[in-house]
Amino acid sequence: MSSEAIAQTAPAQPALALRLIVAAVIVALLIALPFIGKALGLESFTGLATQVLIYAIAAMSLNLILGYGGMVSFGHAAFFGVGGYAAGILYFHFADKSDFLGFIPGSNALLIALPVAMLVSGIMAAIIGAFSLRTGGVQFIMITLAFAQMLFFLFVSLQTYGGDDGLIMRRRQILPYLDTRDGTTFYYIALAMLAAWFVLTFCIVRSRFGFVLNGMRQNEARMAAMGYAPYPYKLVAFIIAGMGAGLAGALMANYLRFASPDMLHWTKSGELMMMVILGGAGTLFGPLLGATALVLLESFLTAYTENWQLPLGIILLVIVLFSHGGLSALIRRFMPGKP
Repeated sequence: MSSEAIAQTAPAQPALALRLIVAAVIVALLIALPFIGKALGLESFTGLATQVLIYAIAAMSLNLILGYGGMVSFGHAAFFGVGGYAAGILYFHFADKSDFLGFIPGSNALLIALPVAMLVSGIMAAIIGAFSLRTGGVQFIMITLAFAQMLFFLFVSLQTYGGDDGLIMRRRQILPYLDTRDGTTFYYIALAMLAAWFVLTFCIVRSRFGFVLNGMRQNEARMAAMGYAPYPYKLVAFIIAGMGAGLAGALMANYLRFASPDMLHWTKSGELMMMVILGGAGTLFGPLLGATALVLLESFLTAYTENWQLPLGIILLVIVLFSHGGLSALIRRFMPGKP
């Protein structure tokens, strides 16, 4: 090995070791967080952390198409809301002892609700993506927004499922051998789902599919000239992202025991987009950092002022403008080795 290669490898090894140590510490803190909260007398913090984990799943799903695929969707909350209503409607028909559409039985099992929510959201993403991905730019943004608003008003009009007031779930759906009504237990369920989705996202972005998707974000015409058809790749990514948002929506509906049309509103899409941009679009940990920052800032500011949107907006502007890549880029500046 040449002296130049040794010089390049030497600083990389301690940098990698440090990053592994930091990752291990973060995982340990996430696992111990409910116990730390109880020890400090902050039992409510576990509930706030659960919401962060759920929003992180939704933000990670959006990051797949926004950060890696360059698809600016303003209708991603549609899949988040559809997933929530899928879980809520299943529970509604279970409690009502009736069938959805006359032949689909209800269920209070989380192992059924989560896959169903992902399936329904994936189908909805396939339909919306089939139309919207034939366009680009502003047209793509407006079509995804239009579809999301149509679904929003559809659920507002469904009086059987609460209409504008939303759909109440009297209790969370169950898991074998686990008490989902316990806040700590549900936190670990959300943490497990986040870990699973993180691993899936990592495998996707490091695969050939992920490299092609990222290449299309940088130069779609060049990738097309190399023989890669943009439409199928984008559609598959759009469907996977929709399924991730549906998973997060079903978890949120169970956590809150409530599914609301507000879950589908365009403002929720804006929140998810802000989480991705704030944390760092096109990075693995960015959505988690963005979800943590946005939820904690909102919770902290609302405790001090009714006009919390103004200071929140100023803080977000400062972070986005001066971090040059979100919180993940800001953290990398203080890490040794290559960014």
